[in-house]
Amino acid sequence: MKKAVMYGAGNIGRGFVGMLFSQSGYEVVFVDINPVVIDRMNEEHRYPVRIVGEEKYREEIVENVRAVNASNKDIVAEEIAGADIMATAVGVGVLPRIAAPIALGLRKRWERGNFNPLNIIICENLLGADGFLRKLIKQELDGQEAAYFDEKVGLVEASIGRMVPVMTPEMQEGNPLRVWVEPYCELPVDKAGFKGEIPQIKNMVPFEPFDFYIQRKLFMHNMGHAATAYLGFLDGKTYIWEAVRNPFIKLAVLRALQESAVAMSQEHGAELKNLLEHAEDLLYRFGNRLLGDTVERVGRDPIRKLSSNDRLTGAAKLCAKQGILPVYISLGIAAGFLFAPAGDEAAADIREFIGCKGIEAAIREFCGLDGTDGISRNVRGFYGMFEKGSSLQEVLEKAEKIKRGHEWVIS
Repeated sequence: MKKAVMYGAGNIGRGFVGMLFSQSGYEVVFVDINPVVIDRMNEEHRYPVRIVGEEKYREEIVENVRAVNASNKDIVAEEIAGADIMATAVGVGVLPRIAAPIALGLRKRWERGNFNPLNIIICENLLGADGFLRKLIKQELDGQEAAYFDEKVGLVEASIGRMVPVMTPEMQEGNPLRVWVEPYCELPVDKAGFKGEIPQIKNMVPFEPFDFYIQRKLFMHNMGHAATAYLGFLDGKTYIWEAVRNPFIKLAVLRALQESAVAMSQEHGAELKNLLEHAEDLLYRFGNRLLGDTVERVGRDPIRKLSSNDRLTGAAKLCAKQGILPVYISLGIAAGFLFAPAGDEAAADIREFIGCKGIEAAIREFCGLDGTDGISRNVRGFYGMFEKGSSLQEVLEKAEKIKRGHEWVIS
């Protein structure tokens, strides 16, 4: 049986990519640090995935799985040496820690005369993830090995659209391997990233050029999701589905998605109708009550999510580049600066910074904007409205006036 190494046995690893590998005829070896997950997986060699719709669910069993501990680099390298395909779903911050084990596995692979191509599907929310991981791995290789790497290893960016919530003990129902997912299950990947023959993976759709799909995920799905969370927090909501059912939040997020859709269409020459339909579909999926995704999880780590090239500021900058007024995206950014759930250290750092230096300095520090551009001025204005206690209805009315008048500055 062919073998797939899945670096990361979290919700995306188990609930999406690892599941597709298994359904495509691979034995799936998960690499993780969670001993509970590792031990249970090695006892049962299967796990349940619950696919939840609006009011009902069905459960599928993922077979032919096992796990190894990521802390044992030699064992991980052995698995990589004999792999037919790989994927990562570990989080951007963890990628530097997995480069050395991957390099060691590749070295063992080549020392044993296995020069078959190895494609690594990168399932991380990072623009240019292939180049980032390539640099990390090649730092661990010598000259000849680096040449083998360039010839035989494909780094394939993926656009992960399936939504998977953080699992609670109640949702697990006694099985720590159970994961809940939404029905959406398409896996767009960068066709140009593959080396050798492209493997047949269920629901995997290779596209070229792929920049459009990476940006669509980040600047529409992730942007809209974060804006929903930040506005939902201001409205006292616990769950994303609750937030998106507030008509004022739903309208604000829809308008932000429309801004991004127009910018994406102009940037990539893509059909606007399809992008607007995608925006509507995203809002419908955000409202999936059984998914149980929380405002706190989706909004977590606003320092990263407000940064210059990430979901919110990046989308606003793309709009500005295309001559589009990102009024509603700016509204979402302003709400992000007020996101302050207990236990979120990044949110606490932002609030402390604003308390000391003010919102204008915070926009420069966290969004990478110079403070004099139109995006900054609108963020500052919306932030001030929220701080003064303006309702979402009042903020939306102001946004509509700005949009209609093609003004940047809030009076």
